[in-house]
Amino acid sequence: MENSFYQSPKPSFLMKQLWKACGADSYILERSTYTDHVKYACLGGIVVATGFMAAMAGGYAFYVIFGPRGSGAVNMPIDYVAISLSIVFGFIWGLIIFNIDRFIVASTGKGDGTEAITFDEIKSALPRMLMGIIIAFTISKPMELKMFSTEIDVELVNRQQAQKIEFTEGINADFDPKISELREEIAELRSVIKEKEKEKISAELSYSLEIDGDGGTGNRGFGPVAREKDSTRQRIMREFENLKNELKPRINDFQDEIDELKKEQKLLISEKGDISNKLNGLSERINILHEIVDPLLTLFITLLFMTIELTPIFFKMMLIKSPYDFMNDNLKALIQAEHGIEVQYDFYKDKDGLKRDLVVNHQSEKLIKEKIKLIQTQSELSDFIIDKWKGEEMIKIEKKPDDYIDKA
Repeated sequence: MENSFYQSPKPSFLMKQLWKACGADSYILERSTYTDHVKYACLGGIVVATGFMAAMAGGYAFYVIFGPRGSGAVNMPIDYVAISLSIVFGFIWGLIIFNIDRFIVASTGKGDGTEAITFDEIKSALPRMLMGIIIAFTISKPMELKMFSTEIDVELVNRQQAQKIEFTEGINADFDPKISELREEIAELRSVIKEKEKEKISAELSYSLEIDGDGGTGNRGFGPVAREKDSTRQRIMREFENLKNELKPRINDFQDEIDELKKEQKLLISEKGDISNKLNGLSERINILHEIVDPLLTLFITLLFMTIELTPIFFKMMLIKSPYDFMNDNLKALIQAEHGIEVQYDFYKDKDGLKRDLVVNHQSEKLIKEKIKLIQTQSELSDFIIDKWKGEEMIKIEKKPDDYIDKA
């Protein structure tokens, strides 16, 4: 604004953008005082800051959703796809919150135009305040997760390890008895072979001592006793070979079954370990946050964001009317007058006893009247033309009736 008694500084490009952020009319503000310039630039700055914080919070939340699953956040690989998706969705989320905040601030009126906040002003602003509280919660929770990410990661690792142990113990409880049973079967079969082998060794030793004369009859050479012991030795050797040939395949089958069970057991433990490592989603992090962090601290952070979110609403209710507001009201009145709109305030009461305004649209009423008059005139002209034509046709019929008689 510039005149003989006052000149306000020319607003910068940044200030104009902040005006737009809070939904203020830059045309009017440029012609208003510098106080109004600063006032609405500050309101716009709060809206922009809220959108920026929402973008960061949303980006982190989306990274937790899209990011790699692993043991906490220790030595985690960089997932560039997840980072890209988080940036894109975080930016979109920030724009959504920015647009909602802009609507809330722009649609909040001046109340009664005084610094005092009355009950009626709070009641009228309650829906916007509820929206602001919801937005504050959506922004504060991801920010809390980021603030306490170190403590959450440590607890996540502990829970993942505990989950791995639980999974491993459950799998071992299923497989170990089967493996032990098979091992007992193998041990029993090997014991039978071992006993037969001892019998074979004993028969060979008895035969050898008899031949050497160091045992048995004490006669050296292949005598009748030695021949009998040789026959017994050969019989026991055949029985041993037959028993070994019979039991070895069964032992191998049991061992193969053990190896297969161990392989399956190891695979299941590995799969359950991967599942345990993925136990770091958004819901689990929020649960840990509520368990390890003092509720008063999280409440303080939430209240901080709630204050930032609701400050513009309360500020607008506390603002006294300034030149900007009067010029804005004047411009609205001029536009209404230009378009033939008349508002009669508190003109009638509805069925609930609330006072309502009567809005009279003079231009539309004028257009409706013109259209009605035009249609009535066209109808009268049509009637006149039809009557005129009817009279002329009747004269023609009287002069030459034969021309109008069907002679077929």
